[in-house]
Amino acid sequence: MRRGFYIGRFQPYHNGHQAVLEGIAQEVDEIIIGVGSAQLSHDTQNPFTAGERVLMITRALKDLGCPAYVIPIEDLRRNALWVAHVTSMTPPFDICYTSNPLVIQLFKEAEITIKSPPMYLRETLSGTAIRQKILNGEDWESCVPPEVVEVIHEIDGENRLRTISETD
Repeated sequence: MRRGFYIGRFQPYHNGHQAVLEGIAQEVDEIIIGVGSAQLSHDTQNPFTAGERVLMITRALKDLGCPAYVIPIEDLRRNALWVAHVTSMTPPFDICYTSNPLVIQLFKEAEITIKSPPMYLRETLSGTAIRQKILNGEDWESCVPPEVVEVIHEIDGENRLRTISETD
């Protein structure tokens, strides 16, 4: 049994994440998805709760064809202990998929195998760009799976992001 780990903030989960996970699903038997910064929500960089992000990911991956476990992981402000924190919160895994330089370094130091999957349309598919599209009233829905659009509408996420981005 080969199990892979993939972590992100998923603010929101988008088509780039979907493409990466579809590729990972071809290489492993099961995927563990860590929802990072799980304690953060309701700010302009992290507008969605961990539970809302779990819902987005779970719904978007329903037809992945590979079992996926979505696990919220709160930040730990001591990087030297972070990998131990992650592995204490997840089922065991064989390989970590990431392109984040800090995450790569931390998992290398813990002697866990790393693979950096190619990013899909990174210039246009980033949480930052999608949140900005929402704020600007531009088309953001084509950047995320349809299931994510449903979740964001269900929680009135567009209005939340606009409201929390206002100044007094």
